[in-house]
Amino acid sequence: YGFINSCLQSLVMEKFGQETWDKLSSLSGVQDTFMTYTVYDDILTLSLVQEACSLLEVPADVLLKLFGEHFFTFCKQAGYDTMLRTLGGNLVEFIGNLDSLHSYLALSYEQMNAPSFRVEMTDDGKMLLHYYSDRKGLYHIVPGIIEAVARDFFDSKVTMAVLNQSEEDERTGKKEHVVFLVKQSRAKAKETGDQEYVSYRELRVRQTGVNIQKFFPGLLARDATLDLYFTIVHPQVTFTIESIRKFINSQFVLKSYKDKNITLKLRGQMLWMESLGCMLYLCSPKLRSLQELQDVGLHLADLAQHDVTRDLVLLNQQRLAEMELTNQLERKKEELRILSRHLEIEKEKTEILLYAMLPRHIANQLKDGKSVEAGEFEVCTILFSDVVTFTNICAACEPIHVVHMLNSMYSKFDRLTNIHDIYKVETIGDAYMVVGGVPVPTETHAHRVANFALGMRIAAREVTNPVTGEPIQIRVGLHTGPVLAGVVGEKMPRYCLFGDTVNTASRMESHGVPDHIHLSTPTYSELKDSGFNIQERGQIEVKGKGQMTTYFLLGNPLVSEDAIMGREVGETCLYKEDLHGQSKKESDKEADVRAETEYRDTASDEVIAPDPSRSDTITPFAWDITPPYKTNENINTPEDNFSSKLCVLL
Repeated sequence: YGFINSCLQSLVMEKFGQETWDKLSSLSGVQDTFMTYTVYDDILTLSLVQEACSLLEVPADVLLKLFGEHFFTFCKQAGYDTMLRTLGGNLVEFIGNLDSLHSYLALSYEQMNAPSFRVEMTDDGKMLLHYYSDRKGLYHIVPGIIEAVARDFFDSKVTMAVLNQSEEDERTGKKEHVVFLVKQSRAKAKETGDQEYVSYRELRVRQTGVNIQKFFPGLLARDATLDLYFTIVHPQVTFTIESIRKFINSQFVLKSYKDKNITLKLRGQMLWMESLGCMLYLCSPKLRSLQELQDVGLHLADLAQHDVTRDLVLLNQQRLAEMELTNQLERKKEELRILSRHLEIEKEKTEILLYAMLPRHIANQLKDGKSVEAGEFEVCTILFSDVVTFTNICAACEPIHVVHMLNSMYSKFDRLTNIHDIYKVETIGDAYMVVGGVPVPTETHAHRVANFALGMRIAAREVTNPVTGEPIQIRVGLHTGPVLAGVVGEKMPRYCLFGDTVNTASRMESHGVPDHIHLSTPTYSELKDSGFNIQERGQIEVKGKGQMTTYFLLGNPLVSEDAIMGREVGETCLYKEDLHGQSKKESDKEADVRAETEYRDTASDEVIAPDPSRSDTITPFAWDITPPYKTNENINTPEDNFSSKLCVLL
C-alpha cells in the first residue's frame, strides 16, 4: 500500500534530505507522492530500496533495519500510537497480538499481505521469534521494529540475531521462515509451561453451529472434512492440525469455496481441547460493510446479539466513507500540488520576462502595488554606440540580413553587460545604450563601462558586415555625470534616464571616430589614475556644447582581453566592490533589460525617442549616408558642420 511507500519516502527525506529523494525518485521513475490506500506493486517498493542502497552506498540490511525503526515511528505519527500501546503488557504479548492487529487493519487495507509472527519460549528460557513472509529478503526490517518497540514501550534494550533461515511449503507456495534469537536486557518475557503437541492431520468435522449449517449443509455428512469447504486465509499456513497449533494464539480467517457465486469468510479463535482431541473454532462472519453483509445473503439479525461483528460492521461502514473522503482529499491535494508546481514554473517565466523590462527591485515594487518615485543619481557613466555606415548597410541589403547582424552583435554585447555588471537601457536601430552606477550606485561605474566598451570593440570584430563581408566597425562614446531615473508609463512601463548627461554621452558617440572609444573630460577624470591607456584627442566643437576637450580610450594594460571578454576559467574580480563583497549584483542578469529613455535638449537635431502614439504621423525618412567624421588621416580635428541622425527602424 501507499502507506509503506510513504514511510520510505519520509525516511529518505528526514535522514538524507529532499534532494536525495528527488534523485531517488527520478532513478526509480516513481511519482512524488503516494496515496495511502492505493495498492502499489511490490516491485516498485523493492526497486526503491535497491536504488536507495546504491545511491546512498548503504548495505541493504542496514537500510532495511533503519526503515524498520522509522516505520514504527511513522505508524505512531499516523495515529496508531494508542492502538500499538494496548497490544500487550510486555514484548511477548505485543508480538503475539501483531497478527490480530493485522487482521483488524485488513478492514481498511483489504488487499494487505502482512507477515506472521510467532513467539516460542525454549526450555532454557530463551525467546525465539518466528517470522513468516511471502516477500523474501525483507526480514532485516524486523529487528528495527522490535528494537524500537522495546525501547519506546517497554524501556528495554533488545538485541536480535538470526538463528535459522529457511523456506517452507505453505498454502501459497514457498514462504520465508526466519527464526530470531531475542535477548532483552531489562524486561523479562513471560514463561510458558511445557505442552505436548500432538500431530493430527485429520480435519473431520465433529459438530457445527446452526447458522453454519444453513450455508454449508454438507458439513453434516459423516465423513465431511473442513478443507473440502474452506481454505485458510490467515495465517498463511498449511491446513493441518499441526500447523494450526503452531499459530494457536493467532486469529484465524477461513474462506469458503464459491457456492452459487457466494464466498463467506469466517474469523475467530482456534482452541485445542486436549481431553477430546479436537480443535474448537469459535468464529463469526468476517464482514467489512453493510454491502458485504448483503452480498453473502446475511442480515444483522443473523449475527448473535453478543457478537461484536454487529457493531464492527456499522462502525466500519462509517470508516469506509471517511476513507473514501480521505482518498478524494489526497487526490485533490496531489492535483493542487502539481498545479502549484506548474504555476510556480509559469511564475518564474513571467518574472524573467518582467525583469527583462525593468530592474528587479523596481519590478518588485510595482508587483507589490507600490509607486516608484524617480530618483536622482549624483554620478554615473553612460555609453552610446552605433554601427559605422549603418545607413549604407540598410540601403544595400535585405532587412533580414540587417536583423541577423544586429542580433548577433547585441547578443555579444548583452553577454558583456552581465560580465561587467552594468545596466542595459535600450537599443534603437543600431544604437546601443548602457549605464554604470544606475539603478545600483557603484564607485567603479566608469571602470565597468570603460572595460565594457573595450569588450564591445573586440566583439564587434566578430560580427560580419552583410554588404562587404568584412567585420563591422562601431563608434562608442562615454560621458560621466548626474541623471534622473524613474519609471514612465502604466501600460508598458519603462525605466527611463533624463538629464544633460544623456545628451552629452550621445554627442560623444556621434562626434566619435570609427573603431574608437570617445571619452568626455569627466569620464577621463574617473579613469586617468586607474591604469587605462588613454590618448588626448584635443578640443573639438560639439553641437550644442561648444568647445570640449575629449579623449580616446585605447586599452587597459592591467586586464587581459580574456578577462574583459569573460573567457577566463574561474571567476576573476575586476572591481574592488566585487573583491570586498560590497556590491550586490543586479538581478537583470537573468535577461536583457529594456527600458525606454527619453532625452531632449533645445537643439533642432536632438536625439528623440519615438512616440508610439504618433507612429501614424511619422513620414518616411531618407537614409543619411553623409559620414559624420573626416576620412583623412587627421582624426584630431572633427568636421565643423555635419548633421547626425539616429536611424529608427519602424
